[in-house]
Amino acid sequence: MLSALDLARRVESGELTPARLVELCADAIAEREAEIGAFVTLDLDGARRTAAPPAGKDAPKVAAKDLPLRGLPVGLKDIVDSADLPTEYGSPIYAGHRPRADASIAALVRRAGGNVIGKTVTAEFAHTDPGKTRNPVKPSHTPGGSSSGSAAAVAAGFVPVAIGSQTGGSTVRPASYCGIAGYKPSFGLLPTVGMKCVSWHLDTVGLFAAGIADVAFAAAAIAGRDLRVDRSPPASPRIAVLRAQPWPQASADMQAALDMAARAASGAMARVKDIQLPPVVAAAFRAHTTIHGYEAARSFAFEYDRHRDKLGKSMRELIETGMKVTVDAYDDARRTASRARQALAEMMSDCDVILTPSAPGAAPEGLRSTGNSTFNRLWTLMGIPCINVPGLADDSGLPLGMQVIGRFGADRATLEAALFIESALARRK
Repeated sequence: MLSALDLARRVESGELTPARLVELCADAIAEREAEIGAFVTLDLDGARRTAAPPAGKDAPKVAAKDLPLRGLPVGLKDIVDSADLPTEYGSPIYAGHRPRADASIAALVRRAGGNVIGKTVTAEFAHTDPGKTRNPVKPSHTPGGSSSGSAAAVAAGFVPVAIGSQTGGSTVRPASYCGIAGYKPSFGLLPTVGMKCVSWHLDTVGLFAAGIADVAFAAAAIAGRDLRVDRSPPASPRIAVLRAQPWPQASADMQAALDMAARAASGAMARVKDIQLPPVVAAAFRAHTTIHGYEAARSFAFEYDRHRDKLGKSMRELIETGMKVTVDAYDDARRTASRARQALAEMMSDCDVILTPSAPGAAPEGLRSTGNSTFNRLWTLMGIPCINVPGLADDSGLPLGMQVIGRFGADRATLEAALFIESALARRK
């Protein structure tokens, strides 16, 4: 894998150039992309031109090496509009579609000095019908979804940074399956304007990178916020371990991994305790399904009414289920979510983060499913920052990610706690 932070420092020092970064990625892509299938569109020639712009009057005002991302190559999930590349949303309805403008997140990546080298594979409309992408750790297994290509591209070393999204568990779960850092910020921290909307109360931009310091660096550069965690050792956090949840239990391997992560954090001097969710928070788990379905049915009214025959099975089911949700049920679900957010904030007044699995277990074998988002949906509904911490694996070598969940708006503190746990896990090896 490519460390975004290390590469940016090497560009800053003059050891590497943005042009050389593109070639590092191109070499890795040439070696494994045919097997992994992380990209739906690649534009390495365009990336090369961006990395080595003309001199003289046509030269950019600020060189990429002097911008926050230092010219790092970036992959964009193919639900993010891009003016210079096709954006097909994982659907035949939009084959060859060329947006006229960049989505806000794509423009912010470029403004920060990121070099977009291609569009990464997404499940159809960021739902669950999988694409072609395979897991770089074990290609016979799913990389997760719906941000399949973004997670796989980072895990395979094709790019140091990739943009995804999360409506249920589409950033945290693929990061867990692929053994990388995945960061879903607090709701609204990054703009979703120009990103294909699934659910306007749930959709959140996500980021992928090799490790926690890398994803924090990238997020800081793109958001223009104080999110970096690499400049000083993280303080010892107060960690609340959530073992019993209102959804099916994790696998035995994942439960053992959670125990190991809690012990490692405690051994590194974190204050660790077990918690249970207040009933009002646990009850909100079902509200996610109601809100998701109701809003998706309206977001995809055009596609359903005009191109129903081109929709995948699970996408049609989502829309048709959502069409049956009454206005009263939707409004009640939103009220339930609001009460749960307040109760969760009160519960977290004496802890910094919650620690719980990122997924039910390791990546399932086969490509028919992208896995189960049950361990992520509630936290997405709560709008709070969620981070996958890599570093553990089952006996077969498949990654097992730990999910670190913080308070709304406390993204830097959540990233610091995630770095603390990542470091504690690294020391136990």
